[in-house]
Amino acid sequence: MSRDTEGTRRAPGMRWALARVAFAVTSMVALAFLVPLGVAMEHLAAQNARNQAESKITALEPLLAVTTDKSDLRDALATLSGGDDVGIRLSDQTLLGTNHANPAQLAAVAQSGRATTLAVPGGQELVQPELVGSGTNLIEVYLPDSASTHDLAEAWLTLSGVAVVLVLGSTLVADRLATRVVGSARHLADASQQLGEGDTSVRVEPHGPRELAEAGDAFNAMADRVEQLITAEREMVADLSHRLRTPLTALRLNAAGLGEGQAARQTQESVMRLELEVDKIIRTARAGTQSRATTPITSAVCEVSAVARERIAFWSALAEDQERPWRFFGPVLGAGDASPGPAMVAISAQELGAALDTLLGNIFRHTPEGTGFQVTVHHGDGAVAVLIDDAGPGLSEPRNAVKRGAGTGGTGSTGLGLDIVRKLAERVGGSLNTDRSPLGGLQVHVTLPTLEPRSASTQQRTASPWASRVPRARRADRGAASR
Repeated sequence: MSRDTEGTRRAPGMRWALARVAFAVTSMVALAFLVPLGVAMEHLAAQNARNQAESKITALEPLLAVTTDKSDLRDALATLSGGDDVGIRLSDQTLLGTNHANPAQLAAVAQSGRATTLAVPGGQELVQPELVGSGTNLIEVYLPDSASTHDLAEAWLTLSGVAVVLVLGSTLVADRLATRVVGSARHLADASQQLGEGDTSVRVEPHGPRELAEAGDAFNAMADRVEQLITAEREMVADLSHRLRTPLTALRLNAAGLGEGQAARQTQESVMRLELEVDKIIRTARAGTQSRATTPITSAVCEVSAVARERIAFWSALAEDQERPWRFFGPVLGAGDASPGPAMVAISAQELGAALDTLLGNIFRHTPEGTGFQVTVHHGDGAVAVLIDDAGPGLSEPRNAVKRGAGTGGTGSTGLGLDIVRKLAERVGGSLNTDRSPLGGLQVHVTLPTLEPRSASTQQRTASPWASRVPRARRADRGAASR
């Protein structure tokens, strides 16, 4: 749902961006033609009005050359189209028709003896003098400003309509063309996101422009290669893990023959845990990435201090053999009102125990015998913290120890242990940090968010599967000694 929503939100952005580009470009082209055409049409409108006025003068000139009869002249004015704007001033100052120029302007024209355009209120008046005998008759044609502006407004309206149709049409065509490009890009983006989420079976149907089609072919080739690599990796992991079954079987049989001592029980427990981890690796590798992506990450909970006590009890025997002093600080469940209550986290007891074993095992592997250590568990404000400190030589850059592979070197370290624990903590919203310990060595600080308090029966059901394999008397002694 989120992927479709994001694709729908992205695609219109590209689509409308292309449409806006087409709209802007077409608008500029339309304006580039519209403005010069409008200026030219304004000039043509004024010229057309003048031509019409001159045609009226031309129609009256022959009549004035042969007669000055007022009735004939009135009849001629009545027959002219638009004769309301035409007037004749005879040499005796008799006015026929309309007049807009003042007497001084007309006298000046009569004296000059040539056609003149006079500026009058509301427009212009074209005056043509006609010499008849000893006098001068004047033909006046009024050119109102509205005559040219009316035609010009209609022309501008027509041009604007054409420009709007052109812009909208080009924008619509660009939008249709962009839909094809956007559809191809959206399809490729959705497929890429599905592949990033672990669906290696997703493929695209290459279509659209040539470049996008080539990108689709490249995506399909990449997805095929990724699927082949993942399949080969899963098969290799399963094969290598399966090869461990033979030495594990022999080791289990040898451990069974060690008797009933404490060392024998711990050896048998270690073999059992190793078998469980190998089986888990094989099942996970065979399940594939798709099934792992759909499997809930956390399906169990555990109580941190209880698991920590169990793992300390397990490692205490080896610590005793190597003369390592150790201490454990943690809440005592059921100790009355002073007890902070169980610290439940969304991690199975098996996973948390394995993480603590990794951190404690680092102390035994990378510090000299006799080096002491302590484990502290405290919680509050919705989180529980586990601090593991040692008195070893430490690291020159302890804060960089959590980086994957940072611990590789000549000490036999793979540099993966702290990174594995860090990923487990971050999976449930926690964190892992390293620093210099107050004891002088390395301090590992693991913080995990706690869940709502659970009932005692639930806590008992989620206890570590290894608890029964640790002798009760020994756990009690170690717990008392640590306190």
